[in-house]
Amino acid sequence: MSFQNPNKNCTLCERLCSFRKDNIKKYPTYYNGPVPAFGDLDAEILIVGLAPGLHGANQTGRPFTNDYAGDVLYPILKENDLATGNYMKKADDGFRLINVRVTNTVRCVPPENKPTTAEEKNCRIFLAEEIKTMPNLKIILSLGTISHKNVLQALGLKQSFAKFTHGAVHNLPMRNMKLIDSYHTSRYNINTGVLTYPMFDIIIKKIKELL
Repeated sequence: MSFQNPNKNCTLCERLCSFRKDNIKKYPTYYNGPVPAFGDLDAEILIVGLAPGLHGANQTGRPFTNDYAGDVLYPILKENDLATGNYMKKADDGFRLINVRVTNTVRCVPPENKPTTAEEKNCRIFLAEEIKTMPNLKIILSLGTISHKNVLQALGLKQSFAKFTHGAVHNLPMRNMKLIDSYHTSRYNINTGVLTYPMFDIIIKKIKELL
């Protein structure tokens, strides 16, 4: 089986298309398109974020790259032997994930980093297909409540099935998979102390123990 990322000129969301056209004019050297996932489809771990940052993944074309959230995520993955190489905030830095795939709930950068419910729904078909196409998938790590909500919906589950709680491990009723919740590794969460490096390191270590 293969998975197809959204077309570079995807037109499912009118607002995001308009924003993308504006960004192409403002930042012609940026990727400016639906950002494809990073990592192999045969990975056992799928990390699901929110959406590309304007000057992060929307610039580099790789999730969490050149974004503060990636400055937290990727070094901790490497410290736990889930990545190799040096993360240098660009798509061609040679940094590689080991047994991990990283994707986003919404593939295009939204204005003010806030996708609408309709945009989440439009992009959910890609998340659902991605999960379905990962043959060895055992653990989905949701970064934040929007990711958590959309992962459940992508799996055809009601929101009442599992409440978002940082550090919670939810057993999913399919393929013996587990859903783990974490606060997003965003600058805001780190700066306000909602999430700390040690807290996130514990989450990644817990995932390794569960494999």
